[in-house]
Parts: sequence; C-alpha cells; structure tokens
Amino acid sequence: MFLDESGVSFTPPVRRTWAPRGRTPILRHRQRHWSRLSIAGMCCYRPDGTRARLAVHLQPGSYNDQVLIGVLGQLRRFLGGQKVTLLWDGLPSHRSRRMQSFIASQRGWLVLERLPGYAPELNPVEGLWANLKDQEFANYAADTLQDLAQTAHDGVRRIRRRPRLLFAFLDRTGLHYDHMSPYSEKLSSCGRVTPPPASCGTRRSLSGLATRSTATTRPPAR
Repeated sequence: MFLDESGVSFTPPVRRTWAPRGRTPILRHRQRHWSRLSIAGMCCYRPDGTRARLAVHLQPGSYNDQVLIGVLGQLRRFLGGQKVTLLWDGLPSHRSRRMQSFIASQRGWLVLERLPGYAPELNPVEGLWANLKDQEFANYAADTLQDLAQTAHDGVRRIRRRPRLLFAFLDRTGLHYDHMSPYSEKLSSCGRVTPPPASCGTRRSLSGLATRSTATTRPPAR
C-alpha cells in the first residue's frame, strides 16, 4: 500500500480547454487567504496483483502526525484488519517520535518501508493527484471548502468505478512485485524500493489528454 498527501485550494489548477479563436479564457476565483483542503490518498494492492482499492481521507488545513495516526487507524478498519506493507516518503510527520512509537506498536499488522528521497515518481498516488487535477479539479474555481470536498469525492467515486486506473498509476512508477515475506509482497529486490531495468515495459498506461488552448487565472475585480 502506498500513501501520499496533497492538497487543493481556491486557486484552480489551470488546464487546457476550449475557447473561441483568439479569445483566451479567464478563470475568476476567490483567493481565501491560504485556505486549503488536504487529501491523503492510499493506493492499496493485493500481493498477487489481482485487486486494487483506493482509500482517501480529507482534512481542512494540513496534516500532522496526530491526524495521520488516526488515518492509519481508519485504514486498518477499511482493509478489515489485513496485514499491510506501507510505503511512503520522508515527510517530517512520517518520521516524528510520536509516529515512530505508533508504528512500533502496530507491528502485528503494519510493516513500514520508506521510499527513497526526492523520488515522487516511485509513488503511484502521484498518478492519482495528476488524474484528479486533470479531471475534476481542472479549471474549477470553488467557493467553499465543502465544494472542494464534494469535487474530491466525485473524483474518487469515478476512479473506484475504474480500478484499472489504479494499476495504471502503479505501472507508471516502473515498480514490480517481488515476494519478500510470508504474508505480503514488497515492491523491492533487496528490501528497498527500486525501479526495474530499462528493458522492462509497462502493462498499462494512462490515456493522454487532447491538446487545447490554455486558460489563465485572474482574481475577481474588487
């Protein structure tokens, strides 16, 4: 299972869209200081590669170790108490004393592996963020955090209806399965996450988006 955090704000991600020739579309949005909706995404894969599930947690503001400990508790219930190998990055809240103490107390079901530094391309959850920001959040200027949360839920429902997308996110990383323990398989060749040789191909891929004109953002006039 891979976990990563991201966020969205009232400033919409600008993406290509349709417009009359010679007229650049303008997005008018409300700049609500630094209000932000944080999202924790968890891409869960069965050891034999036969099933993938998506879990998402929403949090106004930012994440800290205390909130993430609660997220992991909810994740255990979501997966029915199954044993899990968790792969995530070196975010400070992932390395805090409180988090390390919690992880140590959960060894009965949770094994932790840290992704290499400065290698976000190894985390399939990055594909989830790109997909949501290219679809539901593209050029979307929300008025409230509730609007952002509803849009996030809409995107999650869409992806859950297409589980092949979760495998596509994994394929983009270039990682592969290698049996490492009696109850789980880690994406590794020597106990660490590593990309496969350049000769290895991918099984699936994300379809590209059509090339269209680029929108620009502009705060509303007062």
